[in-house]
Amino acid sequence: MPYTEGLSTPSLLCIEPSCASRFPLDEVIYTCPKCGALLEASAPQGLDPAAMKRTWRERRTSNAPEDRSGVWRYRELLPFRDMTRIVTLAEGNTPVLEAPRAARYAGLNRLRFKHQGFNPTGSFKDNGMTAGASQALRLGLKRVACVSTGNTSASMAAYASAAGLTPIIFLPQGNISYGKLAQALEYGALTVQVEANFDQILKLVRELAEKTGIYLLNSVNPFRIEGQKTIMAELLDQLDWRVPDWIVLPGGNLGNISAFGKAFRELLSLGLIDRLPRFAVIQAEGSAPFYDYFHKRGSFVPVTKPETLATAIRIGDPVSWPKAIQVIDESNGVVEKVSEQEIADAKAVIGQCGIGCEPASAATLAGIRKLVAAGAMKAEEDAVAVLTGHVLKDPDYIYRYHTGQLATPSGERISPNFANQPVTAAADVEAIAELLQRHAGE
Repeated sequence: MPYTEGLSTPSLLCIEPSCASRFPLDEVIYTCPKCGALLEASAPQGLDPAAMKRTWRERRTSNAPEDRSGVWRYRELLPFRDMTRIVTLAEGNTPVLEAPRAARYAGLNRLRFKHQGFNPTGSFKDNGMTAGASQALRLGLKRVACVSTGNTSASMAAYASAAGLTPIIFLPQGNISYGKLAQALEYGALTVQVEANFDQILKLVRELAEKTGIYLLNSVNPFRIEGQKTIMAELLDQLDWRVPDWIVLPGGNLGNISAFGKAFRELLSLGLIDRLPRFAVIQAEGSAPFYDYFHKRGSFVPVTKPETLATAIRIGDPVSWPKAIQVIDESNGVVEKVSEQEIADAKAVIGQCGIGCEPASAATLAGIRKLVAAGAMKAEEDAVAVLTGHVLKDPDYIYRYHTGQLATPSGERISPNFANQPVTAAADVEAIAELLQRHAGE
């Protein structure tokens, strides 16, 4: 039933303005029962900006589990009041890294990466999953599930197991990176491979969750979004609350852009910042329904057979697109798409900065390069790109690129323009010395 308590009480809100229904936090729902729109947690109120900035900085020196977490450290921004029922693996605390070589490649004077691959399971999903799994504990549920092409499954399995919950993972048959699947298996998840794509399986699992009482932890879950929004709070804390001109991120199911936009909207309302950044969402060409919608508007048209080697963003029917377009529009943002070749080369350039990432992450640099070339982004503007996953999430991709074996889903060869092939040498000191000398002269 709709929620009727005071506005200061944390609640779930329907994002459809014509409905705007409110529901209690302990009701197991993912979309509005009245109109079917997405839900989001109500915004925090009444925080003192100076006091909060001071408190959050001081908590970095604390050894309390909730303070060591880069999510729960900012708990005043979250709709949780009880810290006794949370599951944390010290997530967050991810660095902001300077990348001058990548900046030159993109055409920017300066570029920084917020690297979510430093999380416990190697991706940004941990920021959301700590909140989602904690909500499952709060509700007294025993089984949690997700549909995932990789990172979500790894994260959910870890947090569910740490919380004493049973993780169940549904994934497309054959369409997953083994580096990510290995994590889910290692963390003890029941893994079900279904002969369908991500979007088809998600529809099945949402129905299954309603029938069996399994708690769904995909990004349609509003508590996942709450956890992920702290990525931006931590970023601003690291930047001493100076808002960059651009935040650039890859676009798959669009939970991250939804979370980031919500974070900035709330921080602006609370007086912690004085302006919004512009957002740029970058999609892979073969999985770019949000790009098409941004440029054409009208009805949102899913991609029925999404294709990209960047498996983390191989999603043709992103559930969070209504929230995402709101963020893009209110920030005067843009949506771009990039090719498999552009992603592969950008990933290699990021690697040359001493920074590794999964393929989907590299879409950010590829997209920035296109935006600068088109004049949509200026060389002097301050940009922070979000790298969503660790370099070892998809090691086979890396090896195939550098050895000239990488091909697009359609079989077209990807040129290794920044290849770094391994070389073979005889077991001979002189031969190896000569090889090293040749390498030094190249």
